[in-house]
Amino acid sequence: MAQSLREKAGQMIMIGFQGDQASGQWHNGVKTLAKEGKIGGVLYLKYNVASVDMVKRKNADWQSVVPSALPLLISIDQEGGKVERLTNSVGFAEIASAADVANSMNARSAQTLYENLGRRLAALGFNVNFGPVVDVNVNRNNPIIAKYGRSFSANPDVVTDYGAAFVKGHKAAGVLTALKHFPGHGSSQADSHLGFADITDSWRDTEYVPFQKLISQNLAQMVMVGHLYHKSFAEAASNDYPASLSPVAINGVLRQGLGFNGVVVSDDLEMGAITKHYGFKEAVLAAVRAGNDILLFSNTREPSLELPDKILNLLISEAERDPAFAQMIERSYARIVGMKGTLAR
Repeated sequence: MAQSLREKAGQMIMIGFQGDQASGQWHNGVKTLAKEGKIGGVLYLKYNVASVDMVKRKNADWQSVVPSALPLLISIDQEGGKVERLTNSVGFAEIASAADVANSMNARSAQTLYENLGRRLAALGFNVNFGPVVDVNVNRNNPIIAKYGRSFSANPDVVTDYGAAFVKGHKAAGVLTALKHFPGHGSSQADSHLGFADITDSWRDTEYVPFQKLISQNLAQMVMVGHLYHKSFAEAASNDYPASLSPVAINGVLRQGLGFNGVVVSDDLEMGAITKHYGFKEAVLAAVRAGNDILLFSNTREPSLELPDKILNLLISEAERDPAFAQMIERSYARIVGMKGTLAR
């Protein structure tokens, strides 16, 4: 188990990578980062997939160098429909979008579908699937949720039922899930990949319902917080931060208000909503202060194996300056260790 604060902070870092082979600079670089405890997880994007066999080899190789008590979180966005990194073209059977699943089968059948998906992911060495999308389909013209059929329904209770099916199915397969995108991306007029998504005027209270219910049913293993700006989160904290950087949204609403005490993961901190408005240092430190346990970087802007060290240096220098910040790292580490302990190897 991690001993130093630097090793504990390393567990908070999840990065994307380049390349699709189980060899070479990037593969071996990630392996070294994992072995040295500088990262706690990796994220696959579509260009990282050459074939299912290659993916399986890569994942097994990386997992072989970390302690069994602290397995590497090997994550992917395999929602179904348009959002899939593993596709028919590489020999992985695709499934329907959330909207199509909710329209064509009941929740019990959906759970069977998602358990099958989870087992196929686990067989390749994945232990995290970033889903379900529990955004409520408030805005049917939404450019990133509704457009791609990523929401189960405009009815929050239907979203809850199918979200539960997704989580239970993956859980039975030994794959962790993350409810996304808190506090709700379904009403937005904008896509947070590109820039600010201001939901102040469009957001509805019903968007909390799936998060609230799934947390109370003990079906929230992780919650992913979106780069969604709501005036109430920013005003209370006297800044212009979106939910992903807002202590009001995470420590206030999500943890104290909704009672979530599990792992909070940021949405990709290299999305336009962050990089166009905040510097690297400010974004990293604000994300931790807000209550994120895992800092997710797709590592696509300026891909580098040095990124984890860059993040770690910031975290440790801030922890040395501020004992309260060091305590935040300790708390995040404890949550991550607790969650990783559920992944039998």
